[in-house]
Amino acid sequence: MLVFIDESGDPGLKIEKGSSRYFTVSLVIFEERDEALACDQRINLLRKELGWEPNSEFHFKRNSDKVRRAFLQAVAPYNFFYYGIVINKDPKKLWGEGFRDKKSFYKYTCGLVFENAKEKLESAIIIIDKSGNLDFRRQLAKYLRKRMNERDKKLIRKVKMQRSSGNNLLQLADYVAGVINRSIQKGKKYAEEYRKIIAHREIYVQIWPK
Repeated sequence: MLVFIDESGDPGLKIEKGSSRYFTVSLVIFEERDEALACDQRINLLRKELGWEPNSEFHFKRNSDKVRRAFLQAVAPYNFFYYGIVINKDPKKLWGEGFRDKKSFYKYTCGLVFENAKEKLESAIIIIDKSGNLDFRRQLAKYLRKRMNERDKKLIRKVKMQRSSGNNLLQLADYVAGVINRSIQKGKKYAEEYRKIIAHREIYVQIWPK
């Protein structure tokens, strides 16, 4: 089992100074390696179809509507499923010292979405985007293993760090996070259409706090 994790938005609370209103984390899960490989190859093929360079990166926030639709339609037939969590950073709803530290906030959010996916996880290999603070990513890996693994049951077998620029399925996780994040914001163009394309792959998306 392969699990890819990425986020949309940021864990900062200073919305009035540019932080995002929502922070979203997605988990994209492939139960079979062969299916993950097939999806990976399809994304490679899509670059050729778009006339892109082989090392070009798909990124939901930066891509055009045309590319977003092409990407989502290309991956939709493959057998993966996803979970998501959206943190509403409305100061009237979210308070507590723990949320003021971005690293603690990020780890807590990841922990919540992994708890929601607990029933599906089994000896999973987790792939995290390597970009950013490497020491923090290692802390996150340790935190997830400690939170999810029990003495007689290892839901997480291994945590790997790879750069999203070289990993198509981390780019898929970025897209899923972007689609979810966009869909819960009012007035965002094409938001419902994007989510509808991959809706059959969705297991559970939690919005917290309500």
